[in-house]
Amino acid sequence: MNVERASLKDVEQIKTLIDFYASRDKMLPRSLSEIYEHIRDFFVCRDKKLVAGCCALHVSWGDLAEIRSLAVDPRYANKGIGSALITACIEDAKKIGVKKVFTLTNEAEFFEKQGFKRVKKSELPMKIWGECIHCKKYPNCDEEALTFTPK
Repeated sequence: MNVERASLKDVEQIKTLIDFYASRDKMLPRSLSEIYEHIRDFFVCRDKKLVAGCCALHVSWGDLAEIRSLAVDPRYANKGIGSALITACIEDAKKIGVKKVFTLTNEAEFFEKQGFKRVKKSELPMKIWGECIHCKKYPNCDEEALTFTPK
C-alpha cells in the first residue's frame, strides 16, 4: 500500500470513508461537491483499487493549514495508514511553506504520537472557525485543538 495524491476517481470512496465516521460523530461530513472542489487537498492510501484511508491538508491562511478528514477504513485500522497519511500532509505543508499545521479532533492522543501538541482553541485564529457553524455540535465543540510546526 502506498500514499499518494487523490484523484477524481477516488472521490466516491473518500466520501464513503468520511460518511462512516461522520455518522458516528467522529468528523464533519463532507458533500461530494466539497470533496470534488478540494480534491487537491487530499491524499489517499490504496490497497490496489480500494481507498483504505484518506486525509486532507487544507490551507487556511498564508502560514497556516489544517489536517482534516483523516479517515481509515476499519478493516485497515492499526496498520500505520493514519500515520502515513499525516506524514504525507506534513511533507506537503513543508513543500508549500506552511509554518504551522493544526487539527481539531476527538483523537488527540493519536495526533500527539505524530508530534502534535495540544493548545487552547483560543490560540487558533478566528479564521479557522468558519466551518464550525455547519457542525451539529456548534457551539458546544468537544474536539481538542492541536498544532504541529513542520521543520
